[in-house]
Amino acid sequence: MKLNLKNPLVFFDLETTGTNIVTDRIVEISYHKVYPNGREETKTMRINPQMPISPTSTAIHGISDEDVKDCPTFKDVAKEIVRDIEGCDLAGYNSNRFDIPLLAEELLRADIDIDLMKRKFVDVQVIFHKMEQRTLSAAYKFYCHKDLTDAHTAEADTLATYEVLQAQLDRYPELQNDIDFLAKFTAQTNNVDFAGRIVYNEKGEEVFNFGKYKGKKVTDVFNTDIGYYGWMMSSDFSLHTKKVLTSIKLRNFNK
Repeated sequence: MKLNLKNPLVFFDLETTGTNIVTDRIVEISYHKVYPNGREETKTMRINPQMPISPTSTAIHGISDEDVKDCPTFKDVAKEIVRDIEGCDLAGYNSNRFDIPLLAEELLRADIDIDLMKRKFVDVQVIFHKMEQRTLSAAYKFYCHKDLTDAHTAEADTLATYEVLQAQLDRYPELQNDIDFLAKFTAQTNNVDFAGRIVYNEKGEEVFNFGKYKGKKVTDVFNTDIGYYGWMMSSDFSLHTKKVLTSIKLRNFNK
């Protein structure tokens, strides 16, 4: 089924040095941009992460330190990526939990302050898991009747994800061909930050989602224990979490 789009939709996939969104880095990014008029384009970049790639990750995606030693750094290509995804919604496979948070971290490390939270996110894995409970390779076989021969290469996974979403829309009449609907359908959390350290409560208020202040309003904690802000800013939390935290603090101060 052809996607019904108001904005361009960018399917993307990352290959990385590991699985920690705070400490690991991107070694390959591929994205497939689908325009409302049906035009499509694909771009893939290898990236020097400026840190060793774990052997476990190399075993999965096949990219070694030697393969990327002469490639540009993420900071070198960050502005190009931002230009390519400007005004676009984003889609991927397990992207809400991993790819989008890690991309946000890399952009902040490159001193690019882009508010990805304003975009709509469609996570094809969530649709699959809600409907069938399988992996991307199995999803590709199940929905598209093809074998994913190049699994765990960023471009193959990106294009397969695009095909799977189209097939899911064909298969499930209850899925609306509408990015607003799909973004809400695949949203798994009410996160304020990508890492889920701060969430919205039932009243739409920002509350901590971990530690001794779990369930407490962030602004209330700042009023009684401002040292908690300092502790979080100096600890190993994601850059996006710290950005959100600072925004809440400044907003509360300005009141």
